[in-house]
Amino acid sequence: MKTSSHRILLFAATLLVAGCNSETPKHDLDANRDVVGKYHRVWSNGQVAVLDTLVAPDFVYHFLNGVEYKGIEGAKQFIAGHRQSFPDWQEEIVDMISEGDKVVTRYKSTGTQRGEFNGLAPTGRKVTIYETSIYRIANGKLAEQWGFPDAVSMNAQLEAKK
Repeated sequence: MKTSSHRILLFAATLLVAGCNSETPKHDLDANRDVVGKYHRVWSNGQVAVLDTLVAPDFVYHFLNGVEYKGIEGAKQFIAGHRQSFPDWQEEIVDMISEGDKVVTRYKSTGTQRGEFNGLAPTGRKVTIYETSIYRIANGKLAEQWGFPDAVSMNAQLEAKK
């Protein structure tokens, strides 16, 4: 009887240890969150050279409206162009959630339109919108982003009659 109990106990322990050594990839959630936080800071400070260390070469940004940009250079050009329209652009993270290789942020974006934006001449108006983005992290870098800006609110603020 003791031999049978020992075998069952040994079998259960083996299953437990095997389950702990699974091949499921481990994700460093804090490191993933840090990469995303640094990326938001680039949007706020315009220091696009930092993207070389944050963005994967095959990075893809998907906007809700179907617009995409790709790669490190695409990210640099897009952010620099946006900051020409809104030189004081700031992004303040309100919420951040991470799980596995994904990080989600909800953030408050503000800026004053000083350059052309989506065909609209500079208005000098300050806008405040809330955005949500989902990021996929691979090998410690941003691999993909899905962006959901509140474009309706932004356009209403830019086009509002004084």
